[in-house]
Amino acid sequence: MKNTINNNYDFIIIGGGIVGLATAYKLQLNHPYKSIAILEKEASIGMHQTGRNSGVIHSGIYYKPNSHKAKNCKNGREQLVEFVQKNDVPCDICGKIIVATTLSEVDGLENIYQRGIKNGTPGICYLNSAEIKEKEPYVNGLKAIWVPTAGIIDYVSVCHKFVELISVINPKSKLIVSCEFKRVEENQIQTLQGIFYADKIVFCTGLHSDRTAKRDAVKIDMQIVGFRGDYYELADKAKHKINNLVYPVPDTHFPFLGVHFTPMINGSVECGPNAVFSFKREGYNTTSFNLKDTFHALTYKGTWKLFARHWRKAIDEYKRAFSKRLFVKELQKLIPSISMDDVKPVRAGVRAQAIDNNGNLVDDFKIEEKNGHIHVLNAPSPAATSCMAIADEIVNRVENLKT
Repeated sequence: MKNTINNNYDFIIIGGGIVGLATAYKLQLNHPYKSIAILEKEASIGMHQTGRNSGVIHSGIYYKPNSHKAKNCKNGREQLVEFVQKNDVPCDICGKIIVATTLSEVDGLENIYQRGIKNGTPGICYLNSAEIKEKEPYVNGLKAIWVPTAGIIDYVSVCHKFVELISVINPKSKLIVSCEFKRVEENQIQTLQGIFYADKIVFCTGLHSDRTAKRDAVKIDMQIVGFRGDYYELADKAKHKINNLVYPVPDTHFPFLGVHFTPMINGSVECGPNAVFSFKREGYNTTSFNLKDTFHALTYKGTWKLFARHWRKAIDEYKRAFSKRLFVKELQKLIPSISMDDVKPVRAGVRAQAIDNNGNLVDDFKIEEKNGHIHVLNAPSPAATSCMAIADEIVNRVENLKT
């Protein structure tokens, strides 16, 4: 799309991540003759959570039955796979194993399996230790779940395909980059590139969703707190040790799935991420710091209540963030033969985690309406997998907005 600015549109989407772009695409399909502007503050799309996650197509096995996460992940995965296959976006439904390495984890594995059954996750089955070795010769485990519908993809490529198809449907619709949102008043959006007008406005601002909601006078009972995840990459000599996605049994007290192995769509194999409090919402280094972000996080009572409840876990995660040796030790629980020389640091991402006033992690999707606008306040993993299903819900709300 060319960055030609016409300030009047039928719809405005603020945020060029995968949820915002999927919403724009679905809106355009429903309204081919109406114009859409996607306003993105960065110079390109998918620069933050969309382009800095594990690149996994999730199956939906983990999530609480009948939750928005569970329903949208199953529906979204089916839509996403159909979309990328139809539009030649590279993906690989390679499958995943969730591995229990201790007897206590075997009990946790049973809970995950039962959730998978209730969520209708296709094809899941148990593997014994010998069957684990057949799929992953270097992985040690007592028992595992095989999840054949999980896969890998480049979500930024999906975003570019959404943009391409939107422009084909209606050339009047535009992606406008380097266009940071400042404030909103009724149907007017003020940005660094001037004022835009639209009948209906959708905010999909990820790491800043709470702040953009407050600028629109939305009363919220949560706040976004960033958690950085660091990734390592297997050296070429060690890539043969992984065939599929390999996950540990996650700690059920947290929404993070633990340090895992991911064969990427570009042929590399990544390990991670951990999950540590980030002193900057868009901070991708261990020493990244932003005074405003830190002040907002550490003056919020929910943050301290969370820390008080889980301080031991937080300390363990921080140790791994600054110690390659401890990170490798965590990987060795699944693959004992992994050595320090087998991995190298490669990148990091920051997850937008909503925390309520009582210090609880808001684990499900959260969408609010105010002043004729839609705000996506919380869209945690598996939001990328679920993007087209989430978009359906947003579009339905947009079409029922009173203007």
